[in-house]
Amino acid sequence: MLLVFGLLLIGSSIFMAQFSFQQEFQILKDVSLGAISMFTSLLAIVATARMLPRDIEDRTVYTILAKPVPRFEYVVGKIAGVLLLLAISTLVMAAAFLAVLYMREQAVLQATAKQMASAPPDQLADALRAVRASAFNVDLVPGIIIIFLKACLLTALTLFVSTFATSTIFTIVVMVFIYFIGHLEATAREYWLTAHGGGLVTRVFLAIVALLFPICRLSIWWMTSSLARHFDGRVHQDCAARHFYTVIYTLLAVFAFYGKEL
Repeated sequence: MLLVFGLLLIGSSIFMAQFSFQQEFQILKDVSLGAISMFTSLLAIVATARMLPRDIEDRTVYTILAKPVPRFEYVVGKIAGVLLLLAISTLVMAAAFLAVLYMREQAVLQATAKQMASAPPDQLADALRAVRASAFNVDLVPGIIIIFLKACLLTALTLFVSTFATSTIFTIVVMVFIYFIGHLEATAREYWLTAHGGGLVTRVFLAIVALLFPICRLSIWWMTSSLARHFDGRVHQDCAARHFYTVIYTLLAVFAFYGKEL
C-alpha cells in the first residue's frame, strides 16, 4: 500500500511538470491527501474486518477469553491495535507527501531565483515568498488529522458490523456500501430537497440517514488542499463529531460482542 502511494506521488510529480507552480502544488496536495484518505479508509476496513473472523477461525479468541480477560478489554485491545497501525501508516504517508512537496518547492525556488537573477531584490523576494506560500501552510496538518479521524470512525464501525457479520467478505462489502452512502448522502439530500422539496416525514428520514451514516460530514474539499483556504470552526465540529461516533460505535461493538455466542 505504501509502495503504491509512493509510486502515485512520483507519477503525479512527473505529470505536473507542465503546469505552473501554483497549479503543481495544488494538484500535488489534492492527489496526495486524496490518496492518504483512500488508503487509510481501505486499511481501516480490511484490517478490522479480518480481526474477529480470523480469531474465531483460528480459535485464538477462545484461548484469550478462557483467561481472566473481559470481552471489553479484548475488543478495546483489538481496535487499539488497528488505530495504532492507522496512525503509523498515516504518519508515513504524510511524511512522504511533505517530503515530495518540500523537494518540489526547493526545485521551484531554485528555478525562480535563476530566472529572476537580474530582477530587483524586492521583486525576487516577493516571487520567492509567493512560491513558499503556495507550497506549505499550517492548515495541511488539520487536513491530515481529519483524514485519520475518518479512518478511526471507519474502524469502529467496521468492528461493530463484524460482531454480527457471517464472514469477512460480508463485512467488507457492507462497509464499502456504507462508505459510499456516507459520501453521497449529503449531495443526494441537498439535490432531493432542492428539486422536490420535502415534508416533515422526508426531512426526518433524511436526518436519520445522516445520523446513521456519518462517514463524510464534510464536503470533499475539506480533504484537499483547499482546506487551507476555508479553515474555520466547522473543522473543530467535525473532529468532535468523529470522536463521538468512534466512541459510540466502539461501545456498540463491545455490547454486541458481549451478546455473541462463541
